[in-house]
Amino acid sequence: MIDAIRHTRRAARAVILLVGALAAGQIVAAGSLPPEAASDPGATFATRVVEVAALPQLTDILARLAERQVIFVGERHDRYEDHLVQLAILQGLRARGKDLAIGMEAFQQPYQAHLDDYVAGRIDEETMLRRTQYFTRWRFDYRLYRPILRFARDHGVPIIALNLESELTEKVGEVGIAGLDAAERARLPDSIARDDGAYRERLEAAFRAHPMLADRKEFEHFLEVQLLWDEGMAARAAEYLKGHPQKTLVVLAGAGHLEYGQGIPRRLLRRMPTTSAILIDGRDRRLGGDVADFLLYPDPVDLPKTGLLGVLLEDASDGPGVQVQDFGDVSGAKDAGMRKKDRIVRVADVAVHGYADVRIALIDRAASERVPVEVLRDRANGLSERLTFDVVLH
Repeated sequence: MIDAIRHTRRAARAVILLVGALAAGQIVAAGSLPPEAASDPGATFATRVVEVAALPQLTDILARLAERQVIFVGERHDRYEDHLVQLAILQGLRARGKDLAIGMEAFQQPYQAHLDDYVAGRIDEETMLRRTQYFTRWRFDYRLYRPILRFARDHGVPIIALNLESELTEKVGEVGIAGLDAAERARLPDSIARDDGAYRERLEAAFRAHPMLADRKEFEHFLEVQLLWDEGMAARAAEYLKGHPQKTLVVLAGAGHLEYGQGIPRRLLRRMPTTSAILIDGRDRRLGGDVADFLLYPDPVDLPKTGLLGVLLEDASDGPGVQVQDFGDVSGAKDAGMRKKDRIVRVADVAVHGYADVRIALIDRAASERVPVEVLRDRANGLSERLTFDVVLH
């Protein structure tokens, strides 16, 4: 039962992350006709034309963005170029004298104080990552976001943790909002608007594309999770702006939370009417004025691959270190002699107390590097043996 629940949680999160991509995929092929035109060859249909020579660069629209108080910049979480665009917008707005704050989906609200400490220079990057539980609550390669976090620290720009804690959204995914207890209900946003039929239809189309999730009751829970995410992030952003009306807030979130204005934007503006703009990646999208104010077409940029041990780790361990659950198809750790159930207690010069420590130890390591990995291996006599392996990262 526990495994089934975990599987459903992972699947629900995966579908929500895919909402933006699925919506973007609902496009009309070039040269195809609407139904009425297909039945009547004389019917006319709209054709949008993009004048290539007149296409602006990002720098050309920064002055227009600087006139808005809230700028929503979408991302596909694992695309480095999307985050570089976000950074360029932040840099351009600051150069125009805007007093900035950055709202980030990637961090959860209960950990705001640690972001404050990082920006103020009271803690370093590694400490911030551990205290915000970044690697267990978000997991995407931190190097994607690092330039933005360092920009904020270098210039004293507040970072606002927008997301609700995953314990709350995961429970709603299982039992719905009606199944929450009083303490959990107290953590909900002040209001949750359910009256957007187009929002519901878009999510239902994404949900039904995954038969393993396509149960009516489960869809209602799935919908409530998405509503909770969008309302929660919008409420936190509006709360911040009300307390800091002089700020220009740049919201960095997945495109599925921003497109058509249906997610965070309208819910923020419902709480605090202000000027805003939405920018999202335009690749694989049909041109139209309703999906966003600006569609972006950055050149692809890849991060260098991080070196990996080739192990599947438990998120937590009862004993010291973190336990090896399994190995990848290609595994330097296995080749070096490590075994399942070994507990990793040190990688290079980083002591390992949990999963995040392994990620931090490898964050700037490249493939083919050799790193010493220290483990505890339990023996039949009940004692543990301390072993060190020289692992070639893949």
